[in-house]
Amino acid sequence: MLWVKAFHIVAVVCWFAALFYLPRLFVYHAMSTDDISKERFRIMERKLYRGIATPSMLATLVLGFWLISYHPAAYMSQGWMHAKLALVAMLVIYHMTCGALLKQFAEDRNTRSHVFYRWFNEAPVLVLVAIVILVVVKPF
Repeated sequence: MLWVKAFHIVAVVCWFAALFYLPRLFVYHAMSTDDISKERFRIMERKLYRGIATPSMLATLVLGFWLISYHPAAYMSQGWMHAKLALVAMLVIYHMTCGALLKQFAEDRNTRSHVFYRWFNEAPVLVLVAIVILVVVKPF
């Protein structure tokens, strides 16, 4: 169980790193004006999303549910776990939204400003803080 937990934490760290960095790339991509920069950002965004973010998300989910499977009744009877799983579902939606935005950038159809992406970039920070508090403090 400890090995599964350790790899779950590693996967979570990798997923969050990608979720923090990908929208930051969107900020710079939205600000770029020359074709060389735009193409560079398209490549970086695609590689980050497909090569790191999505595999890390899948590993996080598989390992997380594996951990729950050790004591499902105990975990699922606790309110903090329900709240955590709701936040994880929100992160999956955020991840998929990043994928949709990536596609818009790839097709040169972005209509949002760099300011939007700066605010959009803050969402996973708030979710991370909430999840860590729920897991460590178990307030309910």
